[in-house]
Amino acid sequence: MVKKQKRTVPAEAIEIYNKYIHDEISRREFMRGVKKIAVAGLSAGAIVQALMPNYAMGQQIARDDERITTSYETLPSPEGNGTIRGYLVRPFSADSRRETPSELPGIVVVHENRGLNPHTEDVARRFALANFMAFAPDVLTSVGGYPGDGYQGGQLFREIDNDKKFEDIVASALWLKSRPDCSGKIGVTGFCYGGSVSNQLAVRLGDDLAAAVPFYGSGVAAADVSNIKAALLVQHGELDTRLVEAWPTYEAALTAANVTHEGHLYPGAVHGFFNDATPERYDEAAATEAWTRTVDWFNRYVRA
Repeated sequence: MVKKQKRTVPAEAIEIYNKYIHDEISRREFMRGVKKIAVAGLSAGAIVQALMPNYAMGQQIARDDERITTSYETLPSPEGNGTIRGYLVRPFSADSRRETPSELPGIVVVHENRGLNPHTEDVARRFALANFMAFAPDVLTSVGGYPGDGYQGGQLFREIDNDKKFEDIVASALWLKSRPDCSGKIGVTGFCYGGSVSNQLAVRLGDDLAAAVPFYGSGVAAADVSNIKAALLVQHGELDTRLVEAWPTYEAALTAANVTHEGHLYPGAVHGFFNDATPERYDEAAATEAWTRTVDWFNRYVRA
């Protein structure tokens, strides 16, 4: 049983924060809402500070870890925004003392709706230590890339056409799959926006995608589910009400279409529970269990 995470801010504040990061309310409305629910001993400023990302706290694998090799790669995206830049990571053991790199299964890691931030890059490094090659594209490439600030990243994210952003992700996946150091089998995972994109990519790529692990992302229309050939592992926090309520309908469509799938709802967890850079949403027990399931899923369907 996954334990509930102890939090220092009211649950209402987390709900308001989630609305803010999903562009349902403005920054001003977010601040106004936080001020209304500030409690004795915890000011509005303290609540906001607790909810903001702390990327140093969320780093598990150092950028210069000797066990991995990393690079930033830019590739063509003719149907998208022209080019897409991303973060490529491989285990050092697969490349050292070899004339040609070992072929590894590939994982596309898709960020939230703020751009390729340090947390997403850290997740890519974690996949490399699990003996995958990972590529984390930045859909903000066409507007200069992730600006180093989540709020600014969200503003830039809204400026880019949604269809072109998706085509950039498609180009990234096909580029990774076609690399000579990739085994030719790929999976995708993502968070929030990236979770939704993971579901959409499964529809778009069909047999070219072996597996998808969407974290707290919206499903696809029932009419599109029959196009999914990838094995899906869907993961939501129990308190992520909108997505949890939609899951039975999506699951029924997956079952009807004979799509290999599993779904897990983590007790007491909220939207964003995997993101250890946002401590008030992060649930260590749920995130640990979800990560184990994710790696096992990709080992079963992408490495095999």
